[in-house]
Amino acid sequence: MQFTQAPKPRRKPSLTPMIDVVFLLLVFFMLASRFGSDAVLQLPLAGQGGAYTGPPRLIGIGTGNLDVNGVPVADSNLTQALAPLMESPGDMLVLRGRDGASLQRITDVTGLLQQAGYSNFVLVE
Repeated sequence: MQFTQAPKPRRKPSLTPMIDVVFLLLVFFMLASRFGSDAVLQLPLAGQGGAYTGPPRLIGIGTGNLDVNGVPVADSNLTQALAPLMESPGDMLVLRGRDGASLQRITDVTGLLQQAGYSNFVLVE
């Protein structure tokens, strides 16, 4: 008479703790990560912009259009349109949002001007 032990059934590992850990890691990375880069737009405060000199340089910023002193200009030609009006890259440029232009559009145009080397901006209503 042989007595053999019946093979023990293999226990399946429980997935619940692993799911909990994955969920906690997901929540951690969602809270710890940044989903966008912050852009800093340097604008002088009221009265700190300095004195305005030279010809008028008013850049109207619309939702899909730009104008320099009322003359429509394409985004790609903005720096060429400003070149005759500028004595130096540090001259003041006056930006004005029009026709419900979003802040993102104004920021984009300001970034375009900064890439061209201009650094002194004033934003007016």
